[in-house]
Amino acid sequence: MRLPLGAEPHYLHLMDQPLRLHYAPDNASLIVRLALEELGAPYETILVDRSIDAQNSPEYRAINPAGLIPVLETSQGPVFETAAILLWLTEAHGAMAPHPGSDERASFLKWLFYLSNTTHANLRLNFYPEKYVGDDEETQATLRAHARATLCRSFDLLEALSQDDHEWFCGADVSVVDLYVVAMLRWSALYPAGDTDWFALSRWPSLAALTRRIDIRPSVASLIKSEGMDLNPFSTPNYPNPPEGVAL
Repeated sequence: MRLPLGAEPHYLHLMDQPLRLHYAPDNASLIVRLALEELGAPYETILVDRSIDAQNSPEYRAINPAGLIPVLETSQGPVFETAAILLWLTEAHGAMAPHPGSDERASFLKWLFYLSNTTHANLRLNFYPEKYVGDDEETQATLRAHARATLCRSFDLLEALSQDDHEWFCGADVSVVDLYVVAMLRWSALYPAGDTDWFALSRWPSLAALTRRIDIRPSVASLIKSEGMDLNPFSTPNYPNPPEGVAL
């Protein structure tokens, strides 16, 4: 469910509001959108227009002081940080993750936060090195090279993990970890535009198989329509042409 274009989001009085996803096309919010679709949870979306730096507006900073995308407004208030949102959703719905207290819970948690704290963090270094080291191009190149080496190691570890028969990764049912991984594989193949020769999905055949499996989910059909993506956005990604807003 979408808010009408041009509708003003309300950042206060959150407790009586439905789930509302603050998103930008092809940003981390797409992982949360997919999770909401998989869970069948009613939600609205509110564009964070990066072309006008809306993520740094006072209104947006009121719900996420860090100015990052996404935010999910819930009955318990706004939740930000992708892993935190995903964890909140799995606990609220009792799905897409091992239940608290189950034997698999600890493994699930450590890998979810590995994705957030290591893999996703290194993607940001790869995309935006100037935010961390300034304008010196040689220093940026050094940082990018380090980030890419670490990303390759991360994908190696995930390829090995896929062989361990965990129900929450590459298993029979889709989990939030699956969604997080395929999104990061997509971004590695596309961004920064024109500078992705370091990445080849075929190097990780089990991860590649996961992207093909996720591509055919009904949740992905909704993502394609909402964010202007081509078919097979994870196994054979292309740049989106979103109906509103700008991508990564």
